[in-house]
Amino acid sequence: MALSDLVVEAFILIRDSFFDDAGLPVPFELREKRNTQDDPLDELIAKVLSDGLKGALCQKAPGPLISPDLTIYRPELCNGSSRTLLREDTSRIVAIEVKKLERNKGKIARATGLDYNTTPPCGTVRVYDANDLPLDIRGFYLFVAQEKLPEQQKYILSALTLCDGNILNDDFDFYLSITGQRSKSIGLGTYGDGLNRIRPMLVFANPLGAEELDHTATLINQADVSSDQRLSLVYRIRRQLGENSYREFLAYRKATDVNTHWQVEVLYDPFPQPKRRVETTQSRGKFSVPIKPGRE
Repeated sequence: MALSDLVVEAFILIRDSFFDDAGLPVPFELREKRNTQDDPLDELIAKVLSDGLKGALCQKAPGPLISPDLTIYRPELCNGSSRTLLREDTSRIVAIEVKKLERNKGKIARATGLDYNTTPPCGTVRVYDANDLPLDIRGFYLFVAQEKLPEQQKYILSALTLCDGNILNDDFDFYLSITGQRSKSIGLGTYGDGLNRIRPMLVFANPLGAEELDHTATLINQADVSSDQRLSLVYRIRRQLGENSYREFLAYRKATDVNTHWQVEVLYDPFPQPKRRVETTQSRGKFSVPIKPGRE
């Protein structure tokens, strides 16, 4: 018997937890944050998956600043399997990174590009096995728009997309070049006690910046999972690679969220990009004082 895709299972669970039968957001409570790096929403999503997944485990990152945020897997199907199989088989293991966004005056924040800090998005990500050896698995990204309600500690998710990392970036060598060990520059400054952390800051696409993906729950996958009757295809998304080549991804919604007369559309590079794309960084802001020194 064919195993269900863990990405599909996760999407259905998350969609049903945060949206009702009519596709409207369901209010939920979040505990208060304990510190800057603490994220109660990640904790809640991990609980949703842990409680709802059948025959699979959801493991949350053991601490802050560790990527991915979650890994879901079927232990009995992973143990003894080849690394090659585990790298591609999303019925066995998959990673999920949660990207939370605010909504300002009705619009998604950072629509034209989202900070990914020191870990670029990628359709393949690296975790470590029981022997502390590198294990490369498929990576997905859960983008959510979280909105605060007037009631204390009450929120809604007004949009979510569980997105194949490959639609953001599938250059695994680049991913490793950023996430691997880096050398700091030390002994800097007049007294030699300064250091440069050489910490890369990256900006990549924000799928929720596309109007077609806002105010709904969507699964974007490079794989064809249309055989699952719980899903309905709504878009084919094409990302341009060169003048005459593109990569296609499939966007699904829960079947009950899709009108029976829906016509599948093709979207060409629908994610917004920054209006100003320059190679050089901007200098720091200037502090001007209203004085006019004499000439030397």
